[in-house]
Formats: sequence, structure tokens, C-alpha cells
Amino acid sequence: MIDMLSLLPQYTANEFDSRHRLVIVASQRAKHLTQGAKQAGSSRFTKETTIALDEVLRGYSRYLTGKEARDAMKEAKRGKEGETERIAMMTGEDAREIKKELSVYVDDTAQPVVAPAEE
Repeated sequence: MIDMLSLLPQYTANEFDSRHRLVIVASQRAKHLTQGAKQAGSSRFTKETTIALDEVLRGYSRYLTGKEARDAMKEAKRGKEGETERIAMMTGEDAREIKKELSVYVDDTAQPVVAPAEE
């Protein structure tokens, strides 16, 4: 079986312990790119998936494994919980102010139901 990464001489060999990890890291990076993240460097590619794979293979994207990855996930979860608590602690006045600001963008008024004309 031919190792596909060995066919790409411009990339560092043996950087990844498995092709599975390479795919996971590249897919996460592609997700970030599609959500608007900036490219780590210049690329000759145009599609986000190919740019992500190129960045990962060139070592522009860092990834965590083992305990370091678990600690990072716990820290991210703590940040999300803190944001949830902050929202839950809002007073009624805060909620009204947010609703007022959002009303500029969303029209949630009930539209009158018009019965179809009888022929």
C-alpha cells in the first residue's frame, strides 16, 4: 500500500501519527476557514478544504493531543458555562434592552390572517 503523504514531497514526512488524525485536524481547520477565520499563510489553493489540508501539512495549524487536549476542552467548556451564567443573570431590563436592539433586525409582530376571497 502506498502512503499518500509520501507522494507530497513538499510536506514534512512523519509529522502525523496517523492519517486519521490528519483528516480530523484538517477538517476542523476547514470548518474554521468556512466560518471566516483568516488563512495562516498564503496558499495557491482556493477551496477551504484544500487550504486547510495545505496549512495542516505545512505545520501552520497547531493541534493538541492527550492531556493537553483534554485540559483545553475543559477550559473551553468553563468559558461557555460562564457565558450561560451571565445570560441567566440578566435582569428583565437587560432582556428588554436586547429585545429592543434585536427588533431592528427581526420583525416578530403577528401578521393578520387574510381569508382567501370567495369566488
